[in-house]
Amino acid sequence: MSRIGKKAVVLPQGVTAAVNGQTVTAKGPKGELKFVVNDDVLVKMENGEIAVEPRDQSKTARSKWGMSRTQISNILKGVKDGYERKLEISGVGYRAAMQGKNLQLSLGFSHEVVYQTPQGITISTPKPTEITVSGIDKQQVGQVAAEIREYRGPEPYKGKGVRYAGERIVRKEGKKK
Repeated sequence: MSRIGKKAVVLPQGVTAAVNGQTVTAKGPKGELKFVVNDDVLVKMENGEIAVEPRDQSKTARSKWGMSRTQISNILKGVKDGYERKLEISGVGYRAAMQGKNLQLSLGFSHEVVYQTPQGITISTPKPTEITVSGIDKQQVGQVAAEIREYRGPEPYKGKGVRYAGERIVRKEGKKK
């Protein structure tokens, strides 16, 4: 049984939501998001709360129950506050800079890496070694941060590369004489 799915999602202050069949639409100060719930899960709007429950007790319905509730919770938080993911760059000569709407990365390659910012995402570089990815869709923010990290992930010997803020890199010992 899903313990998270049993809890109803309370609408935050300043956010309006509508349930139309299997589609949940949320509008807030940051924007508007939609989520289409799987057919195995039933969604109801009751006195300022969105309740989610499985249509039957099949394994697929129960497995999608908690995930649907979490997705609805994420879109409500996203349209109210938004999401942010920070990346750190470490390494001699490694840096990032904004070039218009695109992110330009110097990561030790023979060429500059240019990452085009997708629609709905804001990328900023407060310092040359810090990147901040923000937006209202949690999945899209995480995906963009993962794509930027993928260009040069942190290596285990010196820890050089792009990593998430607060990420701990397991270091390896180098060669011994």
